[in-house]
Amino acid sequence: MGAGELHGRKAEQDAIAELLAGARAGTSSALVLRGDPGIGKTALLDHAAATAGDLRLVRGTGVEFEAELPFSGLQLLLRPVLGSLAALPAPQRAALEAAFGLGPAAESEPMLVGLAVLSLLAEHADGTGLLCLVDDAQWLDRASRDALLFAARRLHAEGVVMIFAARDGEGSFTAPGLAELRLSGLAPEAAAALLDRHPLAPAVRYRLLAEAGGNPLALLELPAALAAEGGSVFSPGAFPLTSRLQLAFHGQVSRMTRACQSLLLVAAADETGELAVILRAAAALGAAVDDLSPAEQAGLVLRGDAEGTTIRFRHPLIRAAVYQRAPLGQRLAVHRALAAALDSPEHVDRRAWHLAAAATGADEEAAAALERTAARARERSGYEAAAAAYERAARLSVEPDARAHREALAAEAALEAGDLERAKSLGGRASRWLDKDLSVNARIAQVRALADFWQGSYPAAHRLMLDGAELIRDTDPGQAAVMLTQAVHTSWYLGESQLAATLDLLAALPLADADPLAPVGPYLLHLVRGRSERPPPLGETLAAVRRRGRTPDQVLMILCGAALALGQDADAHELATSVAAGHRARGGAGRLPTVLFFVAEGEVFTGRHLDALATATEALQLARDTGQQQWVSQFSSVLAYLDAARGDEAACRSNAEEGLAGAAAGAISAGAPWAHWSLGLLDLGLGRAAAALARFERLTREPMRHHICATRSTPDLVESAVRVGTPERAAEPLARFERWASSVQQPWADALLLRCRALVAADDDQAQALYTEALRLHDQDGRALEYARTALLYGEWLRRARRKAEARGWLNEALEIFDRLGMRPWAERARGELTATGAQDEGSKPAEGAAIGLTPQELQIARLAAQGMSNRDIAAQLFLSHRTVGYHLYKAYPKLGIVSRSELKKLEL
Repeated sequence: MGAGELHGRKAEQDAIAELLAGARAGTSSALVLRGDPGIGKTALLDHAAATAGDLRLVRGTGVEFEAELPFSGLQLLLRPVLGSLAALPAPQRAALEAAFGLGPAAESEPMLVGLAVLSLLAEHADGTGLLCLVDDAQWLDRASRDALLFAARRLHAEGVVMIFAARDGEGSFTAPGLAELRLSGLAPEAAAALLDRHPLAPAVRYRLLAEAGGNPLALLELPAALAAEGGSVFSPGAFPLTSRLQLAFHGQVSRMTRACQSLLLVAAADETGELAVILRAAAALGAAVDDLSPAEQAGLVLRGDAEGTTIRFRHPLIRAAVYQRAPLGQRLAVHRALAAALDSPEHVDRRAWHLAAAATGADEEAAAALERTAARARERSGYEAAAAAYERAARLSVEPDARAHREALAAEAALEAGDLERAKSLGGRASRWLDKDLSVNARIAQVRALADFWQGSYPAAHRLMLDGAELIRDTDPGQAAVMLTQAVHTSWYLGESQLAATLDLLAALPLADADPLAPVGPYLLHLVRGRSERPPPLGETLAAVRRRGRTPDQVLMILCGAALALGQDADAHELATSVAAGHRARGGAGRLPTVLFFVAEGEVFTGRHLDALATATEALQLARDTGQQQWVSQFSSVLAYLDAARGDEAACRSNAEEGLAGAAAGAISAGAPWAHWSLGLLDLGLGRAAAALARFERLTREPMRHHICATRSTPDLVESAVRVGTPERAAEPLARFERWASSVQQPWADALLLRCRALVAADDDQAQALYTEALRLHDQDGRALEYARTALLYGEWLRRARRKAEARGWLNEALEIFDRLGMRPWAERARGELTATGAQDEGSKPAEGAAIGLTPQELQIARLAAQGMSNRDIAAQLFLSHRTVGYHLYKAYPKLGIVSRSELKKLEL
């Protein structure tokens, strides 16, 4: 059915036309077409291709095949655009070449291939636009799917349209964040019009319309099958529609010669359609190229390319009918023939999978070949493909120990792929085969624990991590230390007692002094309340760790979090920024949200809200694009805090709600502490002190009372309690804060403690002395926001003491800072206090600074451009295309009042 012959699809055609028009204007978009087999998805892709006009076109199809070869679908799709590879940044080019087997395999970040795909599509669009069509996306290998979806989510201003067609109920093609269009059956009028091409008796016509349910393929194929098979495809209650269509297609296949059927079966079992391979395998079964002619004449297979080097089935259901309805013995023979035909080095992975498909029981040769295939897939960041190969190798293993070892490797690969349920299932299966190898048991426990943790099941994750560490406590204390360090993280979400118990286990490990983690435990022990000595600086601990060897990233991240909990904000921010720079350079988009969380926290704590907004906005989008729900929760809550500071109640509540969502049984959501602090700050800023106090008090109870947010929000709790007139409700939290401030010995913490004491002081002279000393320490430390909040409280205190002239100076200082930072509720409060002193109300002032008015992404890009970075360098840093970077700069210039890149360097951004 040609593009001009579509019946009943005007709405869908209009939607596609709008996307194509956007591409011609330089706007990118992505769309998923969903629906049952035969519903018309492919016809709509054909229509899009036919109406693309001068847009460039790339087109690919997922192929149903038991083997999952990493990046195979992506390579077939992008083959026509590989000429643009040279324009990509070197790390992206190397990653894509390794993925496609065009260069040496080198372990790289999984999302670096996705970034390379984004860059490649932008290059090939070349200002004229590009249409990228992917049919049967549910059968794409996982590595190809992840890379394409990452690119689709990061498209913006390249003029690229990506349209995916995917079946309901088969395979897996979830694409959150992408627009979807679900196809239903044709309306009765359109269905009848499509059936008009067949002369049918009225009763038969009525039956066909009823059975087809508006499915275009059924309306086209079943009439011919009905005539040829004498009605067998309509035997009462026989099959669902898809099976009837398969039966109809198989009826056509069964009328071919035996040699033709053999050749078709080889083509159905092969995943690429390469005619040379198909013919070599078919020759072993007595078939030759001439035997393909009847199938071509019947339209069962079509030429796959202009050169005639590939063939494809007219519809995937034909392939399914050929393969699934062939006797088992014939299928096994075909796979053996394909394995024999794929004897060259470049086909070693395909050969392994065909050997596995030909096996009828345990087969160590096939298992070993698949294990080697899995290792190669893992080197190319094809973790899902590696998991599939390891899992199949395990099933083919002869010895139980080999099976357990391969299932453990499969579980680790599935975890690396982010397939958490599969990782847990594989880990559980592997653990049933093991009773002696403690190190493998510990690895499996770690896999299952991390999968539980990333799903929010913190109690289960914690128990597994402790159990795994106990298994190897004496035999491998270094690895046990890594696991217990991770267990510190899981315990953080469970409560103060669990944290203390985990730290005790870590401290008791018999680590050699040369072990890289030997200095980590003593530093983390300072997280336990009640320690009086000051913790060593983070820099000293890091230096000691690095002298002993390489430090795993997860340990560095836990040290970042610990440093923030211990008040070492500058050191934590410096470490997190350094690690983030490394991830950016390596293309580690998936790893970046973790470290950016600590960057954002450091920026919030030091009152750099504009920086924090840019960091958290970028990280939230990356977390969504890479499917990391834990960090979606965390960054939504951080954004809620920034919304509260600005007084944007609707945005604050919306973001906080997302931060609180998804809590597993027996645990809080990852973003809960920040969400509660945000909602309390919102209420406090808007003058609802009682509601604010109730919110802050939730943070003083388990399992959150030891969290950073509980500690840092204590000054807000004290202020709320005093404003409500119940300062006694702040007594216990203030005592905890005092012990914490005494242990961390940071000037800014001492200043906050003095502010709190001033708020609850009964003696006026004492209160004034406390406020004055707090402001002196704030001024030394340079945290303008905390200075302004203390100045506001002191000015309010002076006004109530009828010292209006003195109050005006402090209130004016506070107001100037609040206005500059865009903190509307606090500015209005300061302005109201000034009015009460008799000062003239000069009205609100807009926030100041060159960056005001820029979106967070525009600000990031403008700052990098001001450093002299090119659009391509900025794109690589921010996981965007260079065309999107150029678009944002073009939008930023008028807001900044400039017209060229050179002027950026003169601005304070």
